Amino acid sequence: MEHGQVAHGTDDETGNAAAGAAIAEAVAALMPRARRELAELVAFRSVADPKQFPADECRAAARWVADALRAEGFPEVAVLDTPDGSQAVYGHLPAPEGAPTVLLYAHYDVQPPLDEAAWTSPPFELTERDGRWYGRGAADCKGGVMMHLLALRALTSAGGGVPVGVKVIVEGSEEQGTGGLERYAERHPELLAADAVLIGDTGNVRAGQPTVTASLRGMAAVRVRVDTLAGNRHSGVFGGAVPDSLTALIRMLASLTDADGSPAIDGLDTAGTWDGAPYPFPEDTFREDAGVLDGVGLVGSGTIADRLWARPAVTVLGIDCPPVVGATPSVQASARALVSLRVPPGMEAGAAGELLAEHLRKRVPWGARVTVEPTGEGQAFRADTGSPAYGAMAAAMREAYDGTEMVVVGKGGSIPLTSLLSGLYPKAEFLLIGLSDPAAQIHAVDESVSPEELRRMAVAEALFLRGYAAMARR
Repeated sequence: MEHGQVAHGTDDETGNAAAGAAIAEAVAALMPRARRELAELVAFRSVADPKQFPADECRAAARWVADALRAEGFPEVAVLDTPDGSQAVYGHLPAPEGAPTVLLYAHYDVQPPLDEAAWTSPPFELTERDGRWYGRGAADCKGGVMMHLLALRALTSAGGGVPVGVKVIVEGSEEQGTGGLERYAERHPELLAADAVLIGDTGNVRAGQPTVTASLRGMAAVRVRVDTLAGNRHSGVFGGAVPDSLTALIRMLASLTDADGSPAIDGLDTAGTWDGAPYPFPEDTFREDAGVLDGVGLVGSGTIADRLWARPAVTVLGIDCPPVVGATPSVQASARALVSLRVPPGMEAGAAGELLAEHLRKRVPWGARVTVEPTGEGQAFRADTGSPAYGAMAAAMREAYDGTEMVVVGKGGSIPLTSLLSGLYPKAEFLLIGLSDPAAQIHAVDESVSPEELRRMAVAEALFLRGYAAMARR
């Protein structure tokens, strides 16, 4: 099956209609509990950066997930201390005789809330508004934790129990990209071994359209610092003769893109094309999804799918400099920035990150001192969409979404663990699903999740687990 192609399964892969209806009814009955529990989970300020929020917030979120798995009857539950200082929660429910094992992934850590005052409702307080639930992590990816729990509970409530072996891994530093769980998995390669891996951290191309993501860009991030003076100096007395570090940094950052916004990093291949079947991406719809202002053009060249899924993208994530309010008339002695480079499948993230770092080093003006250090890295990923699990998921999603066919697409974001697991377990089947539809605004102010998408995706996951077990029996 090609990427972007509508996927077809068979009716017997999800069992009879009565069993499917029982699962759907069970999920619907569990939704009020899911809302209460998601509110509890969202309340943890689990940003995996102790410079911003106390580390106890992440540890408390990990304990919550571990307790939830124990309550579901998992005989083996552990909170794992990983090499980057974060904690990952592991649970194992052994497989019935002859049944396959499925690994369910999500993460409880979240992005910082940015400007909390800009949120319509408090970021760490789940709030219902206009048919959506708002809160940091509601979609990315605490909602994914709830999706997994709902699916498992529904299988038990509908009768028959969970028909496959289940391993659950919920990590605590995915958003930071510091690789704690990746390093732990490398040292314990047997821990996460499974026949199928269900990554619950992507989403549907739009609400109501069931979607599996089969391609991810990787990521390399660097922190660049420029120093020019022993300390700030009065811009009237010294300006015009002494070098301003902030201006130097701006010049360096401006060199990262061409006039049309395409990456212009020395030695970086920027001509990739999306070779899967094209998912229809009307520019007007894409602009609306992205919130591009009227009159503002898109950047880059090629199709939108090329730009999002098959080519690198460079973004300046932040700059340390004085805020406009309260700024003094000074030449800046030091300035720094955080730069992210997304890399497509087929491009090694570490090598691309070094090209980015070397490009910046070569562009520093006026002999200023520059340091460039890597801050995170994750490899790109591409799945085998012809594997049997895709047929089981297509059938499950068709039933959960009342006949709407599943589509298979790429995604421009990164989930660093996915590439590592595909290398550790080359025979495993990988499917990426989740709750981040375009309205979710993940990583931004007013992140939200659609409870209807949570309900349907939980039904789809439960049906998939049942159908995947049936395939193994046959």
